[in-house]
Amino acid sequence: MIRHCNDRDFDLIWAIINDGARAYKGIIPADRWTDPYMSKNELRHEIDSGVAFWGYEDGGNLVGVMGFQPVQDVTLIRHAYVATSSQKRGIGAHLLSHLLKLTTTPVLIGTWADAAWAIHFYEKHGFQNVSPQQKDRLLRKYWTIPERQIETSVVLADPRWLERNGEE
Repeated sequence: MIRHCNDRDFDLIWAIINDGARAYKGIIPADRWTDPYMSKNELRHEIDSGVAFWGYEDGGNLVGVMGFQPVQDVTLIRHAYVATSSQKRGIGAHLLSHLLKLTTTPVLIGTWADAAWAIHFYEKHGFQNVSPQQKDRLLRKYWTIPERQIETSVVLADPRWLERNGEE
């Protein structure tokens, strides 16, 4: 079951993000890795900045989360994680499909350039990498992230964004 998460889910969201993010350790640049990957203060800041989390429940337990953030003229998919014990079961695909139905604006997703599995997941669901020049411009326009993260990230866009911006 997919449901909107609320404040009662805060600790579970935080735990799922940090559990799922373990896949990045040793993959992303060492200077970008922290333990925990996301602090509770960072998560609170993301929520306070407009990231709404949706969760996937299995057997009454929250096992996956994905953030949804309208920003200007696009929607960002943010912080998409599935608990390690529940990965490879289609949970991320179900969450993504649900969130895509909630918006009529183009959708953008940022992820680490070296996270090949994440890039492949989004490509399998119709997203395409934008050019390096577009990536830099989009990350600066829609995200609030450090320059080093801009250097080591990619942006994937849905067909609506690609059609509007001539990058089909």
